Amino acid sequence: MANLWIRNGRVYDPGQNLDLVASDVLILDGKIAAVGKVEAPAGTPVMEAKGLLVCPGFIDLHVQLGEPGKTSKETIASGTAAAARGGFTTIACTADLEPVNDSAFVSYFIHQKVKEDGRTRVLPIGALTRGMKGEELAEMGSMWEAGVRAVSDSPHSVMNAYVFRKAMDYAKRFNLLVISHAEDANLRGKGVMNEGFHSAKFGLRGIPKAAEELMVARDILLCELTGARLHFAHITAAGSLDRIRSAKKRGLPVTAETTPHHLLLTDEVVGKYDTNTKVLPPLREAADVQALLVALDDGTIDSLSCDHRPQPVEDKQVEYDHAEFGISGLETALGLYMKLVTEKKITLRRVISAMTEAPARIMNIESGSLEVGRPGDVTLVDLNASWQVDKSEFLSRGKNTPFDGWKLPARVRSTVVGGKVAYSL
Repeated sequence: MANLWIRNGRVYDPGQNLDLVASDVLILDGKIAAVGKVEAPAGTPVMEAKGLLVCPGFIDLHVQLGEPGKTSKETIASGTAAAARGGFTTIACTADLEPVNDSAFVSYFIHQKVKEDGRTRVLPIGALTRGMKGEELAEMGSMWEAGVRAVSDSPHSVMNAYVFRKAMDYAKRFNLLVISHAEDANLRGKGVMNEGFHSAKFGLRGIPKAAEELMVARDILLCELTGARLHFAHITAAGSLDRIRSAKKRGLPVTAETTPHHLLLTDEVVGKYDTNTKVLPPLREAADVQALLVALDDGTIDSLSCDHRPQPVEDKQVEYDHAEFGISGLETALGLYMKLVTEKKITLRRVISAMTEAPARIMNIESGSLEVGRPGDVTLVDLNASWQVDKSEFLSRGKNTPFDGWKLPARVRSTVVGGKVAYSL
């Protein structure tokens, strides 16, 4: 735990309706101690924030760290370094590891490695089913005891509706969040991009939007049946949004997220056959992008996650059909969202809210706020610092980004976790 006096910044916390000019944030013993014009105890380290946006630390609910077992993709050290550079103070790591995180043993291993090598907080997500095979339930009770607060088989779907129903029943007993990778694997088949005009034009197998929409509809019905908390990862299709919006109006405990690449790119860019555009779920059509922006604005989409899935170069430098799905997104997320803000497609308030208080509420954690007594997790952003993406400079092991060379209008200057500086430009 540490002390830090962040001075003279624009303190911005949508969750508390705070927008204070030339104000301070004081962190003592790793907790927010005061906000506004404050006097710190003598000897408190000072961080000048004049001209910077000072907001709660960003939270991402969908990150692959790779360790244990997949360290060629990412390690806890490299992944949390990339997260800190991107302004994230808390990330939730997916269970698709080797071995799969379907037991307390793997969860404890992740916690220990984070203590040794991590720069940010890490929330392990447990598997829904053993080995993520979709056949029998994982050890949710022991994982809950090990600190797991959400379960998911992402990037795989649980195709057996009975198994998914029982998983939701069991998860509800521990108040675990169930995160759905909403995709009918059979309908996806061998598809590699969105099914439509462009897949036919480019000669690539398509993945229909119905693959997502079907599973969204099914999982909402099972949420209604069980009452378990349900969160949809990386939603992309307009039809899915209609179903989620309807579920929320009926009062169901349903939340959803989307990603920067699904807000900025369409399936037309696949025509360059750049395998960095091969993501799962795939990039959709312009009408879906517009529907996502509307849904983010009206609250149908609660949070933003970058779906960070780093891949080694050799897994991307192959034919499009054979390339691995995934994007390295932690270090570009904020800049990409701010591009949408400068283009007046979304508001600054909505972006910061969707990266802070919303994911904290979904995951039921104390972070995501500058309220006194909360964790001293703060991100400082320069809204006027344009920069050019250079994937060779990524701290992540994954250099797989379609945004290499893009000019972005804002960047993270410093990231503070528990009062300690985890990153500074």
